Amino acid sequence: MIKAVIRIDLYRLFKTKDYWIPLVILGGLFFVVLPAIMLGLLSVVQNSPMVSQIGEIVGTLPATIQQNIQGDTPMARASYAFAVYLLAPIAIVVPLTISSAVGANSIVGERERGTGEYLAHSPLTVGEIYVGKLFASLIPGYLAGIVGFALYSLVVNVIVGRQIGGWFFPTAGWLLLVFWVIPPFIAIALALILRLSARVRSAASAHQASSLVTLPVIIMSYVVASGLLYSPVISAAVAGLIAWVVAILLLVSGTKSIKRERLLGVSSDA
Repeated sequence: MIKAVIRIDLYRLFKTKDYWIPLVILGGLFFVVLPAIMLGLLSVVQNSPMVSQIGEIVGTLPATIQQNIQGDTPMARASYAFAVYLLAPIAIVVPLTISSAVGANSIVGERERGTGEYLAHSPLTVGEIYVGKLFASLIPGYLAGIVGFALYSLVVNVIVGRQIGGWFFPTAGWLLLVFWVIPPFIAIALALILRLSARVRSAASAHQASSLVTLPVIIMSYVVASGLLYSPVISAAVAGLIAWVVAILLLVSGTKSIKRERLLGVSSDA
């Protein structure tokens, strides 16, 4: 029955083109277009004064960081640092934004469409409804993250790989980021957003409130990306472990936020 909830929500999302097409454009812009433009510009300006300036900046980094940066020329090292470290936050920001947009409308949308009554009177427990809504919100964002990660890897290897001497991406830090860090980060945001979606009275209010939740998580993503600069594997492993613990605690307590009265729209605190 949980699979049925997930399947219905995903099918409804797929049929709403004006909802998912902008999200696809967002992912393509951040994972493909902007990285291709920025990395392409770095490879084009090889004979400009900017090269020496970028090389000097990379040369001032601590020795522990410079050991992780590959490349025989200043331009190659700068391109590597930019591709591997400076663009890392997009791997968290884009999936988080997409899942947050879906999750914000998850519960309150049932009330607005008049379908909350079916869920409220179904044999599903509130915990099962919560789990179904959680995965229905998590899957689109994480799927977009995986596809975007593959496209980003292709862009990075095609543009920067020629300077490095071959295909080098994804690195160990990025693999941990995508498969170990991103899922709990999305789960943390959704655990809070689903609570808001269950309490507010309109989808517009849910989207406004969800932005207050996603902003701190986005800030944390930049902190994680900065940690990857110093020790990619250790930073990602530790950040993921902490995020999983927080996510589990929030998800366990999050089932209490969904009540049948709220699905019906008759709860006094809905």
